[in-house]
Amino acid sequence: MTDAWLIKNAELVNEGRRFTADVRLRDGKIATIAQSLEKDRDEEVIDASGLWLLPGMIDDQVHFREPGLTQKADIASESRACAAGGITSFMEMPNTRPPALDRDSLEAKYTRAAETSVVNYAFYLGASNDNLAAIRALDPKSSPGIKVFMGASTGNMLVDDPETLDHIFRDAPTPIITHCEDTPMIDANLAKAHAVYGEDIPAREHPLIRSREACIKSTRLAISLARKHGTRLHVLHISTADELALFEPGPIEGKKITAETCVHFLHFAAPDYERLGFLIKCNPAIKDEADREAITKALAEGRIDVLATDHAPHLLEEKAQKYDKAPSGLPLVQFALQAALERVFEGKLTLERVVEAVSHAPAKLFDVDKRGFLREGYAADLVLVDPKRQHTVTREEVLSKCGWSPFEGTTFSSSIAATFVNGQRVWDGRTVDGNVRGQRLAFDR
Repeated sequence: MTDAWLIKNAELVNEGRRFTADVRLRDGKIATIAQSLEKDRDEEVIDASGLWLLPGMIDDQVHFREPGLTQKADIASESRACAAGGITSFMEMPNTRPPALDRDSLEAKYTRAAETSVVNYAFYLGASNDNLAAIRALDPKSSPGIKVFMGASTGNMLVDDPETLDHIFRDAPTPIITHCEDTPMIDANLAKAHAVYGEDIPAREHPLIRSREACIKSTRLAISLARKHGTRLHVLHISTADELALFEPGPIEGKKITAETCVHFLHFAAPDYERLGFLIKCNPAIKDEADREAITKALAEGRIDVLATDHAPHLLEEKAQKYDKAPSGLPLVQFALQAALERVFEGKLTLERVVEAVSHAPAKLFDVDKRGFLREGYAADLVLVDPKRQHTVTREEVLSKCGWSPFEGTTFSSSIAATFVNGQRVWDGRTVDGNVRGQRLAFDR
C-alpha cells in the first residue's frame, strides 16, 4: 500500500487562497507544498492538472448506527461512503443502542472504529437526565463534545429536566452541541395533524409539525444557558431563516456560540416532499425555499459557521411506512461534498467558503490536532475534485448499507476523483480500498 505520493499541478484551495502547486505526501503527512517538485524514486505520481485539491471534509454530525442498529448501517459501510464522498474524518452521535452515555460505551465505539473504519473517527458523549457525573468526568481529549438533545429523541437521551440541563451547561468540560426543537410544541402540532388526517399524515405536513417555532424556542433556550454559564455551544442543523438572527456573522475565531447547517437544507425545500415523500423526512424538518436561500446566504457570510450532513440512514421499507412510523433521517455522506459544491457552481457560495465550512471550521471548533488544512506537517487528509466531470447519482453506486440516496437521479457538476486518508489513497474515483484504516482524532486541548 503506497503512502509516498506526489500530486502535481493541482489547484489548491486552502485558508482563503487558490493557487497551483505540487504536494508531496510521505509517512501519512503533507511533507512539502511547492512548485515544480521532482519525483522521488519510490513515489507514485498523480497529474492533477485541472483538479481542485481540498483538505478532506470533517463531518462533525453523523449517525452510523453501530452498535445496536446495524441492519441500517455500520461503521465499516458508512466510512466507505465517506471515503467515496471526500469525507476524511467523522464525528458520530451517541444515540446508538446502547447509547454512549459513559466512558465504557464511548471507548467501545473507538475500539470498533479502529477495527473497521477506513476514515478517521471520533465519538460524542451523550447527555441524559441522569448521567451528569459521567459528563463531569469526561476527559476533554477523549471526545469532540457532549451531545444534548433538547428535543424529541430516542431512548434515554431527551434532556428535559431544567436543573440537569442547567448543570450540564455549567459543568461541561468540552463544547456542547445541541439538537434544538421544543418537544411540547411538536406534540401539540402532531395532535392537530392527526385530527385532520388521521393516520395518513402527508409528508408535506412534516415542517408544520416539526415547526419553525419549535426550533427557535429551543435554540433561544440553548443560547440563554450558554450565555449564562459562558459555555462553548455549537447549535446543529439550523433549518429556518428565523434562527439566523441569533448568531453573529464573521470568522469562527473568538466565537463562543456557533451554528451549523446541513447539505440537505441547502439542496431540498418544501416542494420536494411531493416527489420524495418520507425519504426526506428528517429532524429538524426541511422547510421552505425562502429558508433555503436565507441559510445559504448565512453560510456565505459566516453567520453559519459549519456545514455538515447529519447522515442518518434508514431502510427503504422503514421509510415506506406511514408518518408516525416512518423514521426521520437521510443517508448523505457519499454525495454531501458534491451537493455543497453545486452552490459554488451556482455562484451562491465561493469555493474558499465551502472549504472553510466543511474543513477548517470544524477543525478549529473542536481543536482537532493537525487536520483540516493543507499545511506541511499536517495529516495528509485530502480530496481531489474534478470540477468538469459531471456525475449522475445511481442507486447501484450507493455504499451506505441502507442502499439508497435522496440524490438518486441528480446530476452534480463535479466528481470526487480521489480521497487520501493519512497519506493513503482510500478512494481512486471508482473503488474504496478496504485495507486502509483511519485514525482516532486527537483534540489539542
